[in-house]
Amino acid sequence: MMVNRCGLFGANEEPVPLKSVEVELEVRDHVATVVSTLNYQNQEDKPLEAVFVFPLPGDAAVCHFSAKVGQTEIVGEVKEKQEAREEYDDALSSGQQAFLLEESEQSPDIFSLSVGTLPPGESASIRLEYVTELAVQADEGLRFLLPAVLNPRYQPQGSVRRVNVQVTSVPASLVPYTLSFSARVSSPRPVSKVESSSPLDPLQYLNTEQTQATVKLAAGHKFDRDVELLIYYKDAHQPSAVVEAGRASSQPGSLMGDPVVMLSLYPEFPQAVMSSMASCGEFVFLLDRSGSMGGERIKNARDTLLLLLKSVPLGCYFNIYSFGSTFEHIFPKSEEYNQKTMEEALKKVEKMEADLGGTEILKPLKHIYRQPSIPSQPRQVFVFTDGEVGNTKEVINLVKQNSASHRCFSFGIGEGASSALINGLAKEGGGHAQFITGTDRMQPKVMQSMRFALQPSVVDVSVKWDLPSGVSVTALSPPIAALFQGQRSLVYAQFTGQSSEASEGCVTVAYSLAGHPSQTQLHFSLKPAKDSGLTIHRLAARTLIRSLEMEESERGGQEEAGGKKKVVELSVQSGVSSAFTAFIAVNKSNSEAIQGPLVRRMVPAPRMMARRCMARPRSMMSPMSCDMALQPLGSNSPMSGYMAQQQQMSPIRAVSYCNVPRSMMSK
Repeated sequence: MMVNRCGLFGANEEPVPLKSVEVELEVRDHVATVVSTLNYQNQEDKPLEAVFVFPLPGDAAVCHFSAKVGQTEIVGEVKEKQEAREEYDDALSSGQQAFLLEESEQSPDIFSLSVGTLPPGESASIRLEYVTELAVQADEGLRFLLPAVLNPRYQPQGSVRRVNVQVTSVPASLVPYTLSFSARVSSPRPVSKVESSSPLDPLQYLNTEQTQATVKLAAGHKFDRDVELLIYYKDAHQPSAVVEAGRASSQPGSLMGDPVVMLSLYPEFPQAVMSSMASCGEFVFLLDRSGSMGGERIKNARDTLLLLLKSVPLGCYFNIYSFGSTFEHIFPKSEEYNQKTMEEALKKVEKMEADLGGTEILKPLKHIYRQPSIPSQPRQVFVFTDGEVGNTKEVINLVKQNSASHRCFSFGIGEGASSALINGLAKEGGGHAQFITGTDRMQPKVMQSMRFALQPSVVDVSVKWDLPSGVSVTALSPPIAALFQGQRSLVYAQFTGQSSEASEGCVTVAYSLAGHPSQTQLHFSLKPAKDSGLTIHRLAARTLIRSLEMEESERGGQEEAGGKKKVVELSVQSGVSSAFTAFIAVNKSNSEAIQGPLVRRMVPAPRMMARRCMARPRSMMSPMSCDMALQPLGSNSPMSGYMAQQQQMSPIRAVSYCNVPRSMMSK
């Protein structure tokens, strides 16, 4: 079998037109604004189209897209996706420069950027901006992740295939473009420290109060990992409410024209209730043993599972499933947790390897949900995966449909783990998400998830507003599905109307825990925050868009339901990307068409390790998936089962360059 490098080089070692990526991060309290500039240059003697498929955080609100060619800046518009694609194709057909940015319909953490008709010798800078909230970690740090690694996504057979994302990737050492990264952090409270798994230059404070600071990624980042920042404030996690004024040019009564509030709630449950809780539950652990989990990933997943397993209280019930192309379980049904069953389980877990083939997560989940519940033992499902699947929304939908019968706690294992899948499982399953990229901080993360799982479900959650006469409120966030002791909950709402009376409002979140009613109350000013731009509006729009997309996905995408139309209207109005829209920018200042045949160049994203490259059928999300470590393909190889499955599906062929249809997302 002949195997070539894939993605980076063509037969004649064509250069990659993306030269550098510059990222500027601004963090205000727990909200991050990210500006990425991608610098392209055509060093060939013919016009190019460059296509780059890359990861972004799954909960990011992409809100600006523009291109600068020479002294000309072209600002992108949000349009319905098919309309945007047709405009892009028409521009290229007529020799105009065009730029298209679109989000995957199946997984919101994958984007495709097409830079069309870049003339010989020409340079172009693409500016991409998004906003996102920062998740609270077990040690109370705020986590920002800049995804750098994009691993090919496995598309299970028989699953819904709405999108055909061509992942072109190379080992991190072969990535031909550079990355520079700088961050500015500001907060009402002092910045204690900023840490990262990547080397950083020393933190620089900008004032004596230490409430503002800057930090940079040290030179020479090798793309061998995602860039993770952990930001620590003094006394950071206090309830807060920020009201942001609407856009003056937008219609009053619309989302962008009215004020929007972002509530950050940190519920504190009565100590008497927390200390009197009985430890009970059925703990179902689901471990990914697909081929992509090889090496450090399966070790970290095993270590995480072993820590959890040793923390289950006596008298609870448990079972352990593992999956790849098929799935296994260590007991026919959940067994009572005692010394004997724990020791039996520990021995089996310690022997688990990444040897079960592809990533078929739906089958074991469906099997788990079919199992009868155990009286007085609420079910808690723990999922450990690298998230390399192409049917993200199908999996999340299944968890949501069964959310009344269990809570789902997810662990993203390794670099490049899909934030859309890991966060989506926890959000729709009423649980909590963690990301494990090494042994650092593993134990506090594991123990936090176990504490949350042992906490009884909060029920009868209601949000009540007390506002001045003349002001009404519209909820923009879905109903709160889970509350955990001391963990942040975010609520977005829109205020319509005005009042000449009081300038203060109040919100009360009431709930019941273990039969004990409780509530959290927050008073806040209705006066809009200064110099806040439209960050909160865009985050609120993103939240509402994701809710509408989920409803549309549950309905199976029926056009008559009107869900897609609502998403498109909201996306266009707010300027925030969605699964059904795209950013399109066309350079109409050029009076002369660019001549010559257009040559396509695929810009590679980094992956974690050198892997063998092979072809998959077009039904897979990555026809050129490189899911293989450079190791002998013997019968005992962890990947042998996975490769055997692929060889049955299509012949192996040598691939050195991927020339795919222009549209990276299926129509």
